[in-house]
Amino acid sequence: MLLGTIVLFIALLAALILIHEWGHFFVARKAGIRVDEFGLGFPPKAFSVKKGETEYSVNWVPLGGFVKIYGENGEGVGDPNSFGSKPLWVRIAVVLAGVAMNFLLGIMFLALGFWYGLPQVIDEDTTTYAARDVKVTVLQVAPASPAEAAGLKIGDSVSMIKSTGGETPIAEVATLQEVIAAHKGEEVTLVLQRGRETIEKTLVPRTEVPEDQGPLGVVIEKTGIVSYPWYRAPIEGTKAAFSLSWLFISTFAEIIWNLITQGRLIAEIAGPVGIGALTYQVTQLGLSYVIQFAAIISLNLAIINAIPFPALDGGRILFLVIEGVKGSPVSQRAEGIAHTAGFVFLIALMVLVTARDIAKLF
Repeated sequence: MLLGTIVLFIALLAALILIHEWGHFFVARKAGIRVDEFGLGFPPKAFSVKKGETEYSVNWVPLGGFVKIYGENGEGVGDPNSFGSKPLWVRIAVVLAGVAMNFLLGIMFLALGFWYGLPQVIDEDTTTYAARDVKVTVLQVAPASPAEAAGLKIGDSVSMIKSTGGETPIAEVATLQEVIAAHKGEEVTLVLQRGRETIEKTLVPRTEVPEDQGPLGVVIEKTGIVSYPWYRAPIEGTKAAFSLSWLFISTFAEIIWNLITQGRLIAEIAGPVGIGALTYQVTQLGLSYVIQFAAIISLNLAIINAIPFPALDGGRILFLVIEGVKGSPVSQRAEGIAHTAGFVFLIALMVLVTARDIAKLF
């Protein structure tokens, strides 16, 4: 199972990178711009094959990919095949194409998922569609709560409660809430489904409950795998992609704001190792969750690359917009320094996050 997870993780990462870089490559070629290299991973180079004017390479550092476009660093001035010789809108389209492809891939994953079936909260809007594997699920665990202390995790489903009143099967959220409310301050045992495992966790519901929390310190909802007709699935996938993207953007903005104003992170940031660990957890839940996870990662990659920070696609677009406003290109030297500094910062951040992710595994 671990080997399968590693293969799935590598395949997913490679697919997301390839589709992103293919977006740059495709639009550049369609615009008549020469592409010198299409690389998976970062140098040093492992091996490469040249076809036509483009070298296709696989590199040893598996943290991304790149397309080396002729003229993007100011060379080939006056050459019609150069990036710099093309109109501003064409250059913006080339840079934006990678982000667009990851966003479209996210929509495709979600459309496929909604046709096959994706985990959703069961409410009045979903009861008209076929739902399977309906259960009472933990969606959030509060810090320093009885649930966290007992080891409950997001995705656990509660099938039964054992208490002094006997064993109570759980099929509705209200049933769980009633039993917990009746046994505050008493020891109860939750029978949970975690992936393919059945486990038991014993805890004591709080009598003194913090504001906006319950006795256990969890958010629970009735969930199920909901399928939509084939003609409805693309519509639901597109709606979900925009909804998730807005959630990611607002969450990211909140993270940055709190980092600036309070000097601390309010959310966990995962690197490749952390995402690999999440991949393993998702594979335990089933194909529906894997499809949803792939969509989330693709949409996140699109949003992150759209951030106007040097070395990211958004940073390159920012310099092009500045060129359009001032009527002349930004100094190649200044832009090159900015992108190099941004790249070094991002690699350093990736190393730190990866080191933290590895430390969490031990």
